[in-house]
Amino acid sequence: MQESNRMKRLPKYLFTIIDGLKAEAKATGIDIIDLGMGNPDQPTPKHIIDELCARVKDPENHGYSRTIDNVEVEFRQAISGWYKSKFNVDLDSESEVLPLIGSKEGIAHISLAILNNDDMALVPNPAYPVHFNGVLIAGGILHNMPVSEENNYLPDLDAVPEDVIEKAKLMFLCYPSNPTCAVAPRSFLAKAVAFARKHEIILVHDLAYSDLAFDGYEAISILQIPGAKNVCVEFHSLSKSYNMAGWRVGLAVGNAEVLASLSKTKGYIDFGMFKPVQYAAIKALTGPQDCVTKQVAIYKKRRDFMIDALEEAGWKIPKPKATFYLWAKIPDKYSALTSVEFTALLIREVGVVVSPGAGFGDNGEGFVRFALVENIDKLREAAKRIKKVLNMKA
Repeated sequence: MQESNRMKRLPKYLFTIIDGLKAEAKATGIDIIDLGMGNPDQPTPKHIIDELCARVKDPENHGYSRTIDNVEVEFRQAISGWYKSKFNVDLDSESEVLPLIGSKEGIAHISLAILNNDDMALVPNPAYPVHFNGVLIAGGILHNMPVSEENNYLPDLDAVPEDVIEKAKLMFLCYPSNPTCAVAPRSFLAKAVAFARKHEIILVHDLAYSDLAFDGYEAISILQIPGAKNVCVEFHSLSKSYNMAGWRVGLAVGNAEVLASLSKTKGYIDFGMFKPVQYAAIKALTGPQDCVTKQVAIYKKRRDFMIDALEEAGWKIPKPKATFYLWAKIPDKYSALTSVEFTALLIREVGVVVSPGAGFGDNGEGFVRFALVENIDKLREAAKRIKKVLNMKA
């Protein structure tokens, strides 16, 4: 059996690497504290679960879901209403809204829908892996836009070569950012929209972490920028805001032509979400939002605790304004190690799992990402164990 060339181009998947390291550690009896994957640990709110349970008992909801079915119409309307309420963005629920089986699925498929083999996509580096892996799977050409602490993790659009711009059809952005936790000012998003309009590039913005914002910061929808609908689509997810990661519910909104192409692509691949899940998603978006407020408070408390605990252990990390991650430069003592080697050291020595920065792109080398998906007691124990590693003799 010979794998396709496009699959051979893909780097080894980040969490496959981590799972292998965890399995090795567990086999030796090490207790694992997993801060690697951004997998919410809190339960889905009760009113959402109750809606699912009620709807799943109706046999009418057990068949394929079609775009003309009442539930899909109602779900698109709920998404449109939620965007209006949250961002004051008006959306046509029929043409400018598309439900997804998780935002990751849609982000991967948009490259398949848009890119030919000689088309390029502009992707920040480091980035959420599906932003660049989707391009490679589709057979497109990837152009990395390096981002770093020095440029506030914002790509320099003026530095993109003209010959690259001529071939570019897609550009990906993600703010608040996974993995770097960076946020983008409105001025940068406006510049990105202007850049995309000038060069006729479709701008894809991943907004999955908009709700997880702290200290008065409010995330911006790129569709709030005048003229954005001409070139932009935005992806969102219910995974983080409503603790529905395993439910696989996402959405894309924005440019109608791009969404029609994405919908066409999906039509050949899937039959949409299970109807009871869609009803539950409607309840999430239209029901009480205090569950989101409580969730944000939990993550803020964890962020503040872990920042202080790691600093006390000797590892100073910037305090992010959004997401439930920490993006941490490898301590000087271990700077000679790659991010995978340092991750392996933490797992092997003390059973603390983080994500190696290199899994998010070459420019992620030298960093690791913490996901704050354990309670304070677990975080306290993780910081205690990490301190032992930082105090180990080299």
